Order: sequence, then C-alpha cells, then structure tokens
Amino acid sequence: MKFMNFSRRQTPNVVRLGCVFADTCFDITKAIGDDLLEFPRVVFTIEDVLQVRDGLRALAEQLQGLTRSSSGIQSFLFNASDITAHAPVTRPQKIIGIGLNYRDHVEEIKAQTPKQPLLFGMYANAIIGPEERIVIPPMSDQIDYEAELAVVIGRRARHISAESAVQHVAGYTIFNDVSARDLQFSDGQWLRAKSFDTFAPMGPYLVTPDTLGDGDGLDIELRLNGKTMQKSNTGNLIFKVPELVSYISKVMTLEVGDVIATGTPAGVGFVRNPQVFMKPGDVVEIDIEGIGQLRNSVAAFD
Repeated sequence: MKFMNFSRRQTPNVVRLGCVFADTCFDITKAIGDDLLEFPRVVFTIEDVLQVRDGLRALAEQLQGLTRSSSGIQSFLFNASDITAHAPVTRPQKIIGIGLNYRDHVEEIKAQTPKQPLLFGMYANAIIGPEERIVIPPMSDQIDYEAELAVVIGRRARHISAESAVQHVAGYTIFNDVSARDLQFSDGQWLRAKSFDTFAPMGPYLVTPDTLGDGDGLDIELRLNGKTMQKSNTGNLIFKVPELVSYISKVMTLEVGDVIATGTPAGVGFVRNPQVFMKPGDVVEIDIEGIGQLRNSVAAFD
C-alpha cells in the first residue's frame, strides 16, 4: 500500500496522513477521527504511525476492506489536484547513505567493487518533499543528482540477520541524493557535500513491503529536463536491502523512522563527458517502479 503525508491546497500548513485509494488520496487522519478506521489515537503523519508497532499494517488491513461504494467514503477522498504531497518522513534520527552500491556505477567510475557497504551520514535538514526546490548553495557550482531507492525503518533493529531484515522495514520511497561534487572531492569525505539544506528530496509515497517485498528488481530512472540520465534496476545493487539493514544494524542501532539511501546507478553528472551539473531552472524527475515519481525543480540561492 502507498501511504503519504499530504496537505490540502487551502490549508498548506496542515499536514495529514493519507494513502493512495482508487487513484485518489484517502484522508486517514479524518477517517480515524470520525471512527471510520480504528486506531489507538489520531495520527497526522507517517512518523506518528510508525511509533505504533505494526501501525501501518493495521491500517492497511482496514483500508483493504473499503471500496468506493463504502458508505460515506466520498468525504474522505481528494483528487491529486486538491492536495500537496510532502516528504514521507521529516525527522529521522539518522539518514544513512551507501556509496558505490550499483555495479554499473562502479564500472563507470572505474572503481573496485566494495567488499562491504560503504556508509556515510546525512542530516534531516536536507529533506524536502515533492515539487519543492533544490537550492544551489553559494559555495558550490557542481551540483549533481543521484536517483536512489530509500528504505524507512519501521521496527527497531540491532544485530539482526539479513533473513529477518524486511520485518524491520516500514517501506520504501524515492530519494535524490543531491551532491556538491566540487566540495565532495575537495573534502575527501562526503558529509558537507550531501547535507546542504534541500539536498535530500524524498517522496511522494512510502510503499510497504507487502507490495514491494525486499525492494529487489525495481526499475529506476532519472530524467533531467526530460532527458534520461540514469536508467537501471535495483537488481544491480551490490548489497541489497536485507544485507544493508542487517549490516548497518551491527554497526549502529536502527531506530524507527531512520532512512537508508541505498546508492545510485550509472549516469551521474560528474562522470559524463562533458560533465552535467544541475542549474537554476532545471527540473529533475525520478521514477521507481511500484513507487511513483519524485519531481523537483532547481533554484539559485536567494
């Protein structure tokens, strides 16, 4: 099932929990408040639900019993033109990136295949949602894109096995790991280059494992101004989702709401000849099979 955080156009600052229902948005927050759905408390975001053990699963089971013909359901439905989607999570304790995790990307930069996952950190200040602007900071003029499948943790994980890892996954979303390449290469590490405000677009949906399983075999594509720049499949991941979740849980405890960005495929801008970097006015779109599309524009700092 596809869950989302959304707001209505007339009340843009009021975020509510919803899901995709028959090509519309179903207002879960209102449905709980009006007793159409049973839940321990009224919740307004995906992160609220994640604090209730198996909360997403419980809601999904009830929602699957509803149809468009269910009594009174029309008052809970909104068309896409009536709403704004927000990032699925905005306050993760950790955002963990994975470097060099697609075989095609390793090949294009002529690197050695990692023997274990390469971890780096990012910060929540970088998160923005669909249709929000990626802002180019004054200290960089080499802003690159990176299409990624992201994993959101739904159950605390510490020293878990790869076989049990998906049980700790709340769902999957789309992540653009925006990178200031000039700073990344000058620093010799990746933290500053990837943690500017607006450098972590996410969304629009959180899709649960009952729909996408372990996230393997999904087509992934990024377009810049309509031109395909990256096109691959998560089957090309070197370390797949169960391995990543298990490995990271043996380094640090994964908490509910933590985000793992699983790496990017070939086609990044800095490798191209000539190099391609994002500039004000650009539009970047990422599609991942089974999730949807994340679209953001690019703007100059003001």
